[in-house]
Amino acid sequence: MANLKETQVFEPAYHYIDDGKEHGLLSKFEPGTRTLPAGYQVAPEFQALPVDIVFEKDVAVTMRDGVTIYADVFRPVGAGKVPVIIAWSPYGKSGGTAPRTTNLFNMLGMDNSMLSGLAKFEGPDPAYWCAQGYAVCNPDARGIAHSEGNIHLIGTQEGRDCYDLIEWLAVQDWCNGKVGMSGTSYLAFSQWFIAAEQPPHLAAINPNEGLSDAFRDLSLRGGMPDLWFTKRLQVNHVNANSVLREDVYEEALRYPLANYPVWEDKIPRFDKITVPAYVVASYSNTLHTQGTFRAWRRMASKEKWLRIHNSQEWPDYYDEMNTEDRRRFFDYYLKGIDNGWEQTPRVRYAVLDMEGGDLLNQPATRFPPQDVRYRKYYLDGMTRTLTPNAPEQEVKVVYDTETDPATASFITRFHSKTVLVGYPKVYLRVEAEGADDMDLFVLVQKLDVHGNSLSQFLVPNQGAMMHDLTERSGSVLRYKGSNGRLRVSARHLDKELSTDIIPAHSFDRMEKLKPEEIVEIEMDLFPIGLLFYPGEQLRLVISAKNDLGAIMPGTPAYVPENKGKHIIYTGGIHPSYVQLPVKQG
Repeated sequence: MANLKETQVFEPAYHYIDDGKEHGLLSKFEPGTRTLPAGYQVAPEFQALPVDIVFEKDVAVTMRDGVTIYADVFRPVGAGKVPVIIAWSPYGKSGGTAPRTTNLFNMLGMDNSMLSGLAKFEGPDPAYWCAQGYAVCNPDARGIAHSEGNIHLIGTQEGRDCYDLIEWLAVQDWCNGKVGMSGTSYLAFSQWFIAAEQPPHLAAINPNEGLSDAFRDLSLRGGMPDLWFTKRLQVNHVNANSVLREDVYEEALRYPLANYPVWEDKIPRFDKITVPAYVVASYSNTLHTQGTFRAWRRMASKEKWLRIHNSQEWPDYYDEMNTEDRRRFFDYYLKGIDNGWEQTPRVRYAVLDMEGGDLLNQPATRFPPQDVRYRKYYLDGMTRTLTPNAPEQEVKVVYDTETDPATASFITRFHSKTVLVGYPKVYLRVEAEGADDMDLFVLVQKLDVHGNSLSQFLVPNQGAMMHDLTERSGSVLRYKGSNGRLRVSARHLDKELSTDIIPAHSFDRMEKLKPEEIVEIEMDLFPIGLLFYPGEQLRLVISAKNDLGAIMPGTPAYVPENKGKHIIYTGGIHPSYVQLPVKQG
């Protein structure tokens, strides 16, 4: 098989507009050091600085292969030696003031005045952290803006580059030798790769919702080439000179199986991640949830904490209480302050009721909690219900994929208070009529006592426009239930990684269906924390259509490649079921 370089695809980078606006108010290339006094505002809509800050702009840092990248460093005046927190991403050192960021936050109902404008998009705010005795480093990754080299999207090259940056920062005369990392989304999943390189001076990481496998989480989730968000992500690959950018969109078209080197390079070596970690996740992030939980489970760190929240990544990350919680973690590991952080429950999880009564910060020693038991609920095609015992009679449920609704659902009603916490999965026996493959989408919905489906907004804006944007799109902004997807020809399980609780697919082969062939599939669904009151119902939806739509508004949704009819077998010798994590007591 070809090696990594032979499977990577590079195209010319997009042009960097160095006008001090498009990529942020401080984006012009102006190497030098100055002091920003307390009270300084980048612009009127942003928060004033609480303390004097030394701003080292466009600092050159040389990588091991001679490539130079540029970073902005913010540090408190007269604080002596301080630890530093890195925000690593391709989003531009001053992207927090770029129109695309401020307009996005305005749309979501987030007030830009909560930040100083010095923060990188999705990263820690230097105004807060410098006031707490920390430095913040915002680098432009290899090939971004004025940094040299070709741009790589996700993988070991970023890990090696940030290793070199960490070791450079650690020996600066203002640094105490301790380096941490923090941020959401790209600033989170880059941390898996960087920590796996084991930089000696990396003391702690704080990934907040970040995918951990570019094949399974980003480009080919469920074996389906859902590439529009990949294409959108690459728009950030801009440079002022003639460099190249890795085209993962094109790589996915050329290499649709996971066992190519280009994809193997985009899975972190979880067993090499040993640094203390404070991981933040949610049940609802259709881009990051599965990857965050996967990394949490598989990383080798003995000192690791997990907090599962009930919001969207950006409002959660910049919440004042959550920022203070993050500071306690970094104070413990980067400053050596004996503040009792080690007594923090290793897991704090949320239980959603989707009716305004969510339970937050539920303590546990692991996830799922120890008192969770898994129960099978069998599909009954005759009654369209979910039952505790497999029906004796076999019934086929059939829908036409090319007409509406192209859906089959099954319902159960809970007669007592029931809490689901953990990893659901489905086991189905299916057949394709008039086709040799099936794109299947599964959703676990909560219904109220009257049968109305419930959903939950995850951002402050809950107005009419947000309803429109999230009705059939914007799945990271509105939670509709635990979901999963699988192309049936990609059903082969990875025997080493699969468990009875969480099936894992190898995605290294395509096994097309033969006429009248009944096949077994297992599908992992998003982890869940959901409360049902007496009389409320759970609806399992199996569909040929991508009803959740695109991850973000403005990005086209994946259109399934379905034809003919889907047949779902229930009962008899071909039982199908959903397995649910039920909390005892």
